[in-house]
Amino acid sequence: MALRKILTQGDPTLGKVCRPVEKFDRKLHWLLDDLKETLENAGGVGLAAPQIGILRRAVIVMDDQDQMIELVNPEIVRKEGEQGGWEGCLSVPNQYGWVLRPSSVTVRAQDRDGNFFEVSGEEMVARCFCHELEHLEGHLFVERTDGELYTMEELDAMEAEQTEARRPRRKRRKRA
Repeated sequence: MALRKILTQGDPTLGKVCRPVEKFDRKLHWLLDDLKETLENAGGVGLAAPQIGILRRAVIVMDDQDQMIELVNPEIVRKEGEQGGWEGCLSVPNQYGWVLRPSSVTVRAQDRDGNFFEVSGEEMVARCFCHELEHLEGHLFVERTDGELYTMEELDAMEAEQTEARRPRRKRRKRA
């Protein structure tokens, strides 16, 4: 296993469509292990092979129990509902945008040995499935925002403003 460099927005590799995985061999196992180690080191919740410069259809997504799910040649087979939320990306460091996604998603994929399976996710996991699979098509989440991107500091400041605006004001007591 090895830590890989995560490519950032502007790198042409991130705009390319990935090829399907056809060989389920030691090289694929190394790729998946490297994706896991790199994701864990970066502190993210998902990572796709093109983000480390490999144009293959392989991603890692964290589930609700912080377990890593390996998805090879994944495709979304069911989407339901809608959710809006702030989204970021390891390839777009310290930038967040509001993105609409399905609230429930089912993905059909293969494991590291080529066996097919389906996995479903709600809310954050559904968001991650959609986000990571878009990387395989050469897209970044910034294409789905309203164009406004914010840093974590700006989001924290906006949240503090909204909290302050909702806080009831104390009335001053008159002194006799």
